[in-house]
Amino acid sequence: MINKITIAIADDHKIIRDGLKALLSNISDFEIIAFAEDGEQLLRIFEESIPDVVLIDIAMPKINGLEALKTLSSSNPNIKAIILSMHDDADYIMKAIQNGAKGYLLKNTDEKELELAIRTVADGGKFFNSLVSNIVIENLSHSSLKMSSEINVTQRELEVLKLVAKGFSNKLIADQLLISSRTVETHRLNLLRKLHVSNTAELIKKASDSKLI
Repeated sequence: MINKITIAIADDHKIIRDGLKALLSNISDFEIIAFAEDGEQLLRIFEESIPDVVLIDIAMPKINGLEALKTLSSSNPNIKAIILSMHDDADYIMKAIQNGAKGYLLKNTDEKELELAIRTVADGGKFFNSLVSNIVIENLSHSSLKMSSEINVTQRELEVLKLVAKGFSNKLIADQLLISSRTVETHRLNLLRKLHVSNTAELIKKASDSKLI
């Protein structure tokens, strides 16, 4: 017996729902078990059953897809949701990820990419196509630069910080950056002061939380 991947589809356009149903029903181990026309219906689906994967549009009436996903993620932390949207704006993409999306696809995706995304997310992975991935990377990079600027960390201190996070000793960092061990120690002390922490473990955690590394 084939183990089915159960799928729910949330989109306010019937033509999209019907199109996805026709497309995915042709895949032998995919089973469409529920449809939602808006965010409220999507929430009700999860009161009755939990699909392996849910495809969610963003622009839906009553409760939009991102808010519905946020609500679902709070009660179902392991929800496997893929946003399927026409929006390629970084704000939408980053908000979707923050709200618990495990994948993000644009509606111009092809059948093979959609199938791969569903299989990847159903298997516990994440799926973002190249365009979305580039937007995510660029956004995270800008966030990191902004954060480092707000904390007033210099470029050299960032270089030292990244090597500290990799477990490099002062001597190895000095050799890598062609500076003295004393200079490395000065940078480490400055980093502890600027991030308001007292040891290396706290430094690495604070730097990671602040997206400096």
